[in-house]
Amino acid sequence: GELVDPVVVRERVAGVLPGYMVPAVVVVLSGGLPMTVNGKLDHSALPTPDFSAAAHGSRRGPRNPREEVLCSLFAQVLGLDSVGIDDDFFALGGHSLLATQLIGRVRSTLGIDSSVRTIFENPTVAGLNKTLDNDGRHLPALKAIEARSGVLPLSFAQRRLWFLSRLEGPSATYNVPVVTRLDGALDTTALHAALNDVVHRHEALRTVFTEHDGEPSQTVLDPTADLVGLWVTDCATDEVEALVGEHAGHLFDLETDVPLHAHVLRTDPEQHVLVLVVHHIAGDGQSMGPLSRDLGQAYQARLQGQAPDWDPLPVQYVDYTLWQRELLDPHPGDDNAEAPLAVRELDYWRTRLQDLPEELVLPTDRPRPLASSHQGGTVSFTLAPEVFARIRSVARSAGATPFMAVQAAVAVLLSRLGAGNDIPLGTVVAGRDDQALDDLVGFFVNTLVLRTDLSGNPTFTELLTRVRQQDLEDFDHTHVPFEQVVEALSPTRSLARHPLFQTSIGWEHDGGHSEVALPGTASTRIPVGLDVAKFDLAFAFSTTADDGLLVSLEYARDLFDQESAENIGQRLVRVLTAAAADPSTPIGGIDLLDPEETRALLDQGQGPRPAGEPTTLLKLLAERTAQHPDRTALRWDQGTLTYGELDTQAHDLALRLIEHGITPGMDVPVLMHRSHHTVVAFLAILKTGAAYQPLHTDLPEHRLRQLLAPNPCPLVVTDTALDDHPGLSDHHTLTCDRTTTPTSDPQSRPLQTTGPDQLFPVVRALDIAYTMHTSGTTGTPKAIAITHQGVVDLAADPAWNLQPHHRVLFHAPHAFDASTYEIWAPLLNGAQLVIAP
Repeated sequence: GELVDPVVVRERVAGVLPGYMVPAVVVVLSGGLPMTVNGKLDHSALPTPDFSAAAHGSRRGPRNPREEVLCSLFAQVLGLDSVGIDDDFFALGGHSLLATQLIGRVRSTLGIDSSVRTIFENPTVAGLNKTLDNDGRHLPALKAIEARSGVLPLSFAQRRLWFLSRLEGPSATYNVPVVTRLDGALDTTALHAALNDVVHRHEALRTVFTEHDGEPSQTVLDPTADLVGLWVTDCATDEVEALVGEHAGHLFDLETDVPLHAHVLRTDPEQHVLVLVVHHIAGDGQSMGPLSRDLGQAYQARLQGQAPDWDPLPVQYVDYTLWQRELLDPHPGDDNAEAPLAVRELDYWRTRLQDLPEELVLPTDRPRPLASSHQGGTVSFTLAPEVFARIRSVARSAGATPFMAVQAAVAVLLSRLGAGNDIPLGTVVAGRDDQALDDLVGFFVNTLVLRTDLSGNPTFTELLTRVRQQDLEDFDHTHVPFEQVVEALSPTRSLARHPLFQTSIGWEHDGGHSEVALPGTASTRIPVGLDVAKFDLAFAFSTTADDGLLVSLEYARDLFDQESAENIGQRLVRVLTAAAADPSTPIGGIDLLDPEETRALLDQGQGPRPAGEPTTLLKLLAERTAQHPDRTALRWDQGTLTYGELDTQAHDLALRLIEHGITPGMDVPVLMHRSHHTVVAFLAILKTGAAYQPLHTDLPEHRLRQLLAPNPCPLVVTDTALDDHPGLSDHHTLTCDRTTTPTSDPQSRPLQTTGPDQLFPVVRALDIAYTMHTSGTTGTPKAIAITHQGVVDLAADPAWNLQPHHRVLFHAPHAFDASTYEIWAPLLNGAQLVIAP
């Protein structure tokens, strides 16, 4: 029966919990919680929260001039009419890129540069206002330069594209096309004039790039000239797609051509397709909004026989270029000094990207070529609305954004595909840090490398927390151009791959480029692909009309077939679906396979089952010996042994071993150089019912003692060269390469043809044949034990396809498991073993 003030509730909760755990909205239910007939909470009957605090009468207005300015900036960035000081930025639709934009507006309006992390930790006007004085950093303001003189430099981003154009020649790789279907009458004369109006308004669209003394410069052309043409082609409807692709791939000569190309395809007097192409050096994706808007306004004015009446732009792209140079270049007259911001951010990225993998290992269909062709393709996938809603909820619970969630998912995918635990992903930030740049056409985006650490098999929630923490730091260091970061890190440069990262991720919050809306026509944007690829893989995410998630994957045809790209995209959908269903799952437990793939791999992984009854090494070798006693079994540089001679020598040594106390079940250490005596010793030990324990001849003395200390075996089998090894000083040895007369008469022993020698114990299939020791991560050696049946199954694998005429080289150290195949596979298949010196 008491009244509850939601504002008070949120303030009290905010006093004890971090910002991302504070509820965005507190809703008071007068009638209590709605319940189902089973007595559980009826979620469907809960009211939909209204994230506008004013809607439920609890909004507080600004209390001072700065809060008033901040409320206005929040509303501008979020596209809302008004915002209260307690309204949560992210609950109202904000995300990390809008947070970056908000920081830029705060700086340009208040002269204070804060951090993205500050917005995440203080997502309300009231909270942000408290932190600005302590957290804020002051940067020079961006202003129009009245008088320009001398050679005009390029921005750092432009400089990189200019370099690529000189290196690779004209290419459509960096075209930004906007294709719009226009239904209705189109005045092409007015449209031509409007295009030139837009080019006159935005200097970046009438700039050419030349070279002076080996350095690139930009020249802004006279705005009075007719700079851009409009081509009109009459065509059939079925020709449109091919012609759109042709014109979207227009090749610009940056030295002579303005970086805007326009073409109209007319299929009917009232049916047109407008193809606008901007070279990336003059415009980015966010530039298409002001370009399209200005073109529509200019077209409307030209239809009325007038020039457009625009408010002047506060700055032009050249102003931005010079401001960026002032911000980041060394101070004039001091060759060793740099602007503090450049020093701070470059130091950050040097540390952040130290020892970055130069190239991710991915399951490509082809080896990487010497030089990339930049030919690409695109495949798309959709995440169901209910799954995406759960992903948003998982992200919100971790104080992260959906972008951070998909970044984590892509990192998991690449890691599980074999790329390791250190995953660098490229992404772009808008770069429009100042409000004066909002309506300007130009190339402002900057590239960041987001490095994701997946070590330790974290849960998806734990990984998302890592990603959030690191992204917030990375997004606070976006001023220094990517090109300077590359120069500072100086990675190995290659025409075959992008430096620092080869996979990118991006989020199109507005669904992509804007279509051109011209008065008198109905406009529809036509998505267009250029079949180009800047990176190995590029993941682009955008929301669908039904609140699902669209995933577009651009792939390099040099490396991937379309089918492989589709498999990668489908596996990403599975990662996201699994993370949505249970974010507490360790990332190593996320299943990337569909049920059919799982069944096929399990069936294949079982392999062929060995035929016949369980058996032993001794029984199989006895059969081979009985079949071909005179066939050569062992060959080395000074002699040979037949199968019969091998059996005889092993028999004699086995009797000596028994005389020295070797009994079934023992592990008999063997320290010998590789020779035919080694094979004889192994076989002799097996005949006694014991297992052999091979020791590496290069082991340090203390390690050898560590291995032998717990073994109760009464002797170590050696050869003459190692009999006096210092590590054996506390052990009895049996030197097996010396001739000794056996106790029993070998002439009285018949050759066994169907089973083991009757003089020795019975050996069974599951008895141990040998033991080997791992290095031991704790420093204590750990033994592995292999049965007779295990060795028999290995030798029987049809993959070897061993025939009696084959020869196999015994060359691996016999204390290494690879020697199991080299020794026993040829002998158990009646082939010949060749012993390397």
